[in-house]
Amino acid sequence: MIDLRPAVDRMVDVVSSVADDQLALPTPCPDSSVGDLVDHVGTFAVRFREAAEKDVGDRSTPPPPPDGARLEPGWRARVADDLRALADAWQDPAAWEGTTWAGGIEMPAEVTALVALDELVVHGWDLAVATGHPYRPSEDDVRGATAFVSSFEAPRDGKLFGPVVDVGDGADGFDRLLGLTGRDPAWRPA
Repeated sequence: MIDLRPAVDRMVDVVSSVADDQLALPTPCPDSSVGDLVDHVGTFAVRFREAAEKDVGDRSTPPPPPDGARLEPGWRARVADDLRALADAWQDPAAWEGTTWAGGIEMPAEVTALVALDELVVHGWDLAVATGHPYRPSEDDVRGATAFVSSFEAPRDGKLFGPVVDVGDGADGFDRLLGLTGRDPAWRPA
């Protein structure tokens, strides 16, 4: 079992610090603004909580495309609450047993938790770097996310991860993780 609470706490800090005038800013995710990515974070928080609780509804339904226009008044508190509920759900040992569904895909529960960790760690950085906020995940979180991401063979088509970015031999573990997901650790908004 992985404790998702530290990664959730970092994501809550980042999401809570996003200003309304930053929602249209670009992110390292092609075709996704900050608002789109916040909407995605809110959606995956609910979907992965449901996956932990094995309450997956229509299993074949992929999540809707991210759209910042869906962010309602009070979205910061809602997303923060949904993220905390996600972390709480994965504290239950039953969440880690068997298989579950997320994003229209059936996976072993422990792999689903790694997907959630990867989403938290990498999209936390995406939002932080896009909005100029500091962000540094724990080494444990980086190792867990890297274990998931490194299981996908190159070349990447950009649907789940972009093409691997060479970050150099001297890069730390977090920069290597970003490179594996198709992100340039030096990315900054234009």
